[in-house]
Amino acid sequence: MAAAGVRMLRAGAFKPRTSPYDFQGLGLDGLKILRQARAQYGLAVVTEAMDESGAEQVAEYADVIQIGARNMQNFALLRHVAGLGKPVLLKRGPSATIKEWLLAAEDLLAGGLHDVMLCERGVRSFDTATRNLLDLSAVPLIRQMSHLPILVDPSHGTGRRELVLPMSRAAQASGAHGLLVETHPRPEKALSDGAQSLYPDQLRQLAAQTRALAAVLA
Repeated sequence: MAAAGVRMLRAGAFKPRTSPYDFQGLGLDGLKILRQARAQYGLAVVTEAMDESGAEQVAEYADVIQIGARNMQNFALLRHVAGLGKPVLLKRGPSATIKEWLLAAEDLLAGGLHDVMLCERGVRSFDTATRNLLDLSAVPLIRQMSHLPILVDPSHGTGRRELVLPMSRAAQASGAHGLLVETHPRPEKALSDGAQSLYPDQLRQLAAQTRALAAVLA
């Protein structure tokens, strides 16, 4: 990842899962592994906080606190995280409107936090062909309505590996400031989200294509 030009490592030490029987993350041990990766490869660490006590641990080990889609409107958590002074990545909830998403960000800003990034990751849809409906119209809308940077997560937005690259290009063309993309050396053995994780050579291809597209769009 570092060799491909990735600047930030996003990984889940705490994993909120729909089923209580699925892998829930490594917790504190996972945070320690992420800190080792940062020290060895120079990647800033982004990881999710699920509750207030977990947010304290994430703030100690990570560079950016992620508020996941399920917690976008957990206002007590937002206000607590705002007081920790760490940059926050706020993912859009699966049924959240643009206005609701921006007001959740406003909770962080009103708490005195200035470093907030938004992340579009798809909304719930009737169609089962993809995991979610990736709403790329949100990108230019957010850029008109807010000063906050916006990233796009085509991995969760589609749930399908073969769609990640084309939707990454589309996200970049729509004005996204960055991408959140999942990768795994052996996706078939991944404990979560293997079907949407790129192989390392696909990640390198994505990095090369997005750099080339950035030059065209500049």
